[in-house]
Amino acid sequence: MEALTAIVIGVLTAAAVYLMLARNFMRFLFGLVLLSNAVNLTIFASGRMTKGAPALVPYGEDAPLGVVGNALPQALVLTAIVIGFGLLAFTLALAFEGYRRMNSVDTDEMRFAEPKEDTTK
Repeated sequence: MEALTAIVIGVLTAAAVYLMLARNFMRFLFGLVLLSNAVNLTIFASGRMTKGAPALVPYGEDAPLGVVGNALPQALVLTAIVIGFGLLAFTLALAFEGYRRMNSVDTDEMRFAEPKEDTTK
């Protein structure tokens, strides 16, 4: 199971890097989402995917009984999903405003602050 997870993480990361190197801003955003999913899967896999019971402590006990799943990676992934969704919402709003003002999502056409290159040299 870990080998399959590692392959999926590698494919997600490769696809994310490919999309993030494109000049289209929307492809960059989709690459960012794929990369955050790959990181979330990596954090989740680092907690050793075992078939264990939920990490619940029975009433009157000091610790869970038997083999339980690690709750820390699950909590970290849940937090990362919420933060990633907030980042995606912000960047989508930024992309929409950029498209509304410049009528393009091509990053080369969005360079208002940079001076134009002199090609006569």
